[in-house]
Amino acid sequence: MKGYAVQSRLSLCTASFGEKMQETESIRNIKGIGEKTEGYFRKLQVTTVGELLSFYPRSYDQYTQIVPVRSVKEGEMVVLEGRLETRPAMSRVRNLTIITASLKDATGSIRLRWFNMPYLMKLLKLGKYYILRGKVTVKNGIFQITQPKILTKEEYLKNLGRMLPIYPLTTGLSNTTVTKAVKEVLKVYEFPEDYLPLTLRKQYGLLLLKKALQQIHFPDNTDSFYEARKRIVFDEFFLFSLALQQLKENKHMQPSEYLLENQDMPNTLIGTLPFELTDGQRSAWEDIRADLTSGYVMNRLIQGDVGSGKTIVALLALLCAVENGHQGAIMVPTEVLAGQHYEEFKERLKAFDIRVVLLCGSMRAAEKKKVKEEIHNGTADIVVGTHTLIQEGVDFKDLALIVTDEQHRFGVNQRERFTKKGSFPHVLVMSATPIPRTLAMIFYGDLDVSVIQGLPKNRLPIKNYAVGTNERPQAYQSIAGQVREGHQAYIICPMVEDSENVEAENVIDYTASMKELYPPSIRVECLHGRMKPAKKNEIMEHFTRGEIDVLVSTTVIEVGINVPNATVMMIENAERFGLAQLHQLRGRVGRGEAQSYCIFMAGNSSKETMERLEIMENSNDGFYIAEEDLKLRGPGDIFGIRQSGELFFKMADIYQDADILQAASEAAKEFSKNDVLILCKKYAALREKLEGYTGEVFL
Repeated sequence: MKGYAVQSRLSLCTASFGEKMQETESIRNIKGIGEKTEGYFRKLQVTTVGELLSFYPRSYDQYTQIVPVRSVKEGEMVVLEGRLETRPAMSRVRNLTIITASLKDATGSIRLRWFNMPYLMKLLKLGKYYILRGKVTVKNGIFQITQPKILTKEEYLKNLGRMLPIYPLTTGLSNTTVTKAVKEVLKVYEFPEDYLPLTLRKQYGLLLLKKALQQIHFPDNTDSFYEARKRIVFDEFFLFSLALQQLKENKHMQPSEYLLENQDMPNTLIGTLPFELTDGQRSAWEDIRADLTSGYVMNRLIQGDVGSGKTIVALLALLCAVENGHQGAIMVPTEVLAGQHYEEFKERLKAFDIRVVLLCGSMRAAEKKKVKEEIHNGTADIVVGTHTLIQEGVDFKDLALIVTDEQHRFGVNQRERFTKKGSFPHVLVMSATPIPRTLAMIFYGDLDVSVIQGLPKNRLPIKNYAVGTNERPQAYQSIAGQVREGHQAYIICPMVEDSENVEAENVIDYTASMKELYPPSIRVECLHGRMKPAKKNEIMEHFTRGEIDVLVSTTVIEVGINVPNATVMMIENAERFGLAQLHQLRGRVGRGEAQSYCIFMAGNSSKETMERLEIMENSNDGFYIAEEDLKLRGPGDIFGIRQSGELFFKMADIYQDADILQAASEAAKEFSKNDVLILCKKYAALREKLEGYTGEVFL
C-alpha cells in the first residue's frame, strides 16, 4: 500500500484486534504510528510492514557485568556500582551546565560528569549507592565517565546479557519508537511460506525466515543472533547471485552495432600526454581495444586502486567512440567530480575537434535544456554528468559507449538504466573499491575484469600514522603546519551529530571545537550528507578553490573528490571503519606532487584495534589491505566496520561474509542449471521473491 493516503479510523485499529498484517500494508496500520511518525519513517525509506521488518538494527547494546573501578580502561563501556563519594557540584561554561561528582567502590574512585542535566542536583545524594553505566574517558590523566546513565537494580538485571537493538534513526524518530513498532509487527504479521526450499535450508544450515527475522531484531542470545544473521546474509547474497546469473545470461555474447575499429585519436592522445601510461593502464587499454573491435558488446570493469589513473583510460575509450562517429557518456556520483572530469576532458582534447558537454542537476533550466538538445541532435560528442544522465528527457542520438565511474556508488539498476539510453552500447565501469579477486569474480559476475596495478610515477607514497587520542594535540599541530605551508586538510568523523547511543566524534560539534581551537586565519567548515545537495556542492567548490583550509566531514567525501592541494587527512574513531573504507578515504590525499599524510585516530587503543590500524600504517596498497581485511574479519567482528557504498545489501558484507557469499553463489549456480528454478512447481515462492527482487534492484 505504498502511496497510501487516507484510511478510516476503524482500519487504523485492525492490528490491535488480532487480524494478521500483510507485507505490503502501510506502517500506518501499526498500533502507535500516526501521520507524523509515518513521515519520519518515510525519510528512512520505510513505508510498509515488509520494509519495517527488513529495517535491521545497525548494532546492539549489551549490558555487561558490574566491574571494579580499578579495572576500567579508556574507551570501555562499563557498569559500575558504588556510593557517591562527593557532594554533586554544578558549574557553568558558556551555555553548558556541568554537574560533577565522584563514585567510589572498594577498589577506587572515578569522576562523573553530566552536561545540561541540572535536575540531578536534587536527585544525587552524598553517600547513596548507585549503579551507573557509561563510557570511560581520560582527561588530564584522570579517569572519568561523561553522561553516565543511572540504573535501578531491576533495570540492570533485566537487561544484563541481552542484546538490545539500536536502529538507524532520523531527527524526530527515537529508538524506542522503532523498537515498539517492530515488536508490534512481529506479533501480528502474517509470515508467508518460506521461499527457500527445505533442502536448501538443510544443506546450508539456515533458520526459517520467520525465526531469523524475530531473532535479528530481538535476539535471545549471541548464538541466536549469529544464526539469524547468517540466514539473512545468505538470502541477500543468494538472491543477488541468482539475479546476476540471469543478467549475465541475457548479456552473454550480445552482438554489437558498434565496431569501433578506428583508433588513431586515442593513439595521438597517448603521444601528447605529459606523462607515460603505466603498465597497468596500458594493459587495461589493450583489453578495452580488443572488446571494442570484437563485434560483441563490451561489459568490462576497470578495477584500480585509488589514484591509479582509471579516468585517462576511460577517456581513451570515449575518444575511440567519437572517432568512429558516435557519442560517449560518463556518469559520476557527484557534481564536483563531474565538473572536474569535464574540465580535464576539455583540456586534454584541445587538439581535437570534439564537443564535450556537462549535465548536472543543479544547472539552470535553460542550460540543461540547451545541453539536452545538443545530446539529442548529436552535436555533443562526449557527455559528462551525474545520475541526471539517466533521467527522462535525456535522449542520445547515437550512444556507442557508456562509462560509470566509482560504480559502487550506483545501483545495478542505475547502470542498467544508463545502458538503455542507447541501443546495446559498450559498457565500461570503474571502481576504486579494493575487492580481493576471488570476491570480484562473484560480485562482478556479469562483467569482464581488468585490474590496473600501481600508481603514476609522480606520486609520493602517503605517510601513515595510527595513533591514540593522547596524540591528538600533535595531530592538530601537524594540520596547522600543513595549512601554513599553503595546503589543505580533511578531518573525518563517523557521525553527523551527537547521539545518545553512539560514542563517536560528530561533525557538527567537532567543527565548532576546531573553529575555537584554530585562529581565524585557518578557515574551518563542515560537510555532511544531511545537507541539501546545493549546499554540499557549494562547500566542495569552495574547498576545491582553496577557500577552505580544513574540511570537517563525514564519509560523504569518500569518493568523487579530487583536490591535489589537500595533503593531510585525520580520521577520527578510525576503528569504526573497515580497512577498505579507510583506504578509500585516505585516497582523497596524495593526489598531487607534495608529500601527503594520513592520521588514523583510534577512539580506543585496544590491541585488536591497533593491529588493524597498523595494516593501514604499513601499506598504501588497496588490494593487499582488502586481503588483510578479509583475513582479520571473524564472525564476531560485525558492528561499526561495515563497508559503505555497496547498495545491494542491507546486512551482508562482502568482506566479512566472504564464506557465505561463496556458498550462496554456488547455490545460485546450481539453481540456474537446467532451468530447475523456472520449471519446478515447488520453487514458486522463490520465483516470486526473485521477480520482486530483480525488479527492485536490477531494473
